Amino acid sequence: MPSGFELLIVLVLVLILFGAGRLPQVFEAFGQGLRKFREAQQDDPVEPDAGRQLSASASDASAKVVEADEVPKVREAAEG
Repeated sequence: MPSGFELLIVLVLVLILFGAGRLPQVFEAFGQGLRKFREAQQDDPVEPDAGRQLSASASDASAKVVEADEVPKVREAAEG
């Protein structure tokens, strides 16, 4: 975690690079991007399904959902 002195140095460098006039615009754009990122994370939660795996056959481009105990059978069928 950065200390207060390190944050002060970063703030001064940002002020020098962007200038006092553009600083509110820069932080506003950063805040909007961060807000959109958080909303996207909340909109699409990924819940793993413990008993299932995805398997794609060489002859079929679409993925199939198979039970974990069926994986060896699918693997044998795909190999030939």
